[in-house]
Amino acid sequence: MGTDNHESGLQLRTLVTTEGMLELSLARVPTPEPGPDEVLIRVEAAPINPSDLGLLVGGVDVSGAKSSGAGEGAKTTVSVPPAYMRAMAARVGQSLAAGNEGAGVVIKAGANAQGLLGKTVALFGGAMYSQHRIARACDLLVLPDDATAVEGAACFVNPLTALAMVGAMRLEKHTAIVHTAAASNLGQMLVKICLEDGVPLVNVVRSAAQADLLRGIGAVHVVDSSAPDFQQALTTAMIVTGATVAFDAIGGGRLGGQILAAMEAAAVRQGVNMGRYGSNVFKQLYIYGGLDPSPTEISRTFGFTFSIGGFLLTPFLERVGPEEVERMRQRVASHLKTTFASHYTREISLFEMFQPDILAGYNKKATGEKYLVRPQKG
Repeated sequence: MGTDNHESGLQLRTLVTTEGMLELSLARVPTPEPGPDEVLIRVEAAPINPSDLGLLVGGVDVSGAKSSGAGEGAKTTVSVPPAYMRAMAARVGQSLAAGNEGAGVVIKAGANAQGLLGKTVALFGGAMYSQHRIARACDLLVLPDDATAVEGAACFVNPLTALAMVGAMRLEKHTAIVHTAAASNLGQMLVKICLEDGVPLVNVVRSAAQADLLRGIGAVHVVDSSAPDFQQALTTAMIVTGATVAFDAIGGGRLGGQILAAMEAAAVRQGVNMGRYGSNVFKQLYIYGGLDPSPTEISRTFGFTFSIGGFLLTPFLERVGPEEVERMRQRVASHLKTTFASHYTREISLFEMFQPDILAGYNKKATGEKYLVRPQKG
């Protein structure tokens, strides 16, 4: 065992009460000793991803959040509408730890994991908004010697999802990809992956500034949904690239249907076989995010040869198997400072996570505004 002694640590908790309140607070929890195949990590950095917000706040409007107490007794509460209470029924009364991924330094190790002592490692396993985290050695990604915990904090969710999109494209016999909210950290990674792998990519953004950002890192096909000629430009990009699979981070609104319509229009303009039910070109729309929580609107102008479904990282990893997953993980580790680099607009402490103004800031899920939690800060 190592000699560092950390008997307890702080951990962010999210709770939905029976009275219909969402409560964010800190809990001081005992730090267990690692078992023979386990390690104890001093967590140094953990990103706030959109997927984390589902557990943290569950889509609740936090504009009315109120804080009370001080120090370790501080908490923030906000009322949960009845419709959300029905959706959250399974978690009512349970104080839950959050944070899908993060990185830190191994400060204690079991008998079979001594070689990891002092190593900077990353973990995807939940409860990362904590000062300490027990983990199995086999679940860790050891970061390169010159990489920091901040650089490795987000090396699972976004990098592996971007790689999974390219992997799914190949498995399903598509040849090019459409991606929305493309100026995000994940979107920028996907641009770099597709350039490296020679995969045509259509990037859909929401402003001219975002379009300029992506072109600055080498993106070839960028379409601005706020431009008056958006649908025409999108169709042209489909013709040039031949894209027939799209990954949509927005979820709500008309964008998914517009993408499928552009794929169909591209097929028509290229003279493919047409029948009474539209073209015979198969079109796939995957929704993998919910940046827009409004209903998904589909105006069916693209025939019947299409599919709309959800896309999640974990089922894809199970589909391809452990050997391919390990290759993906090693690719991320090898290019952590380049292809898979993440950028943050703000670093916050565990205490700051539930301050109402900061909570409102990261809950906006604004493209290009990513927050990093530093559990040891403050």
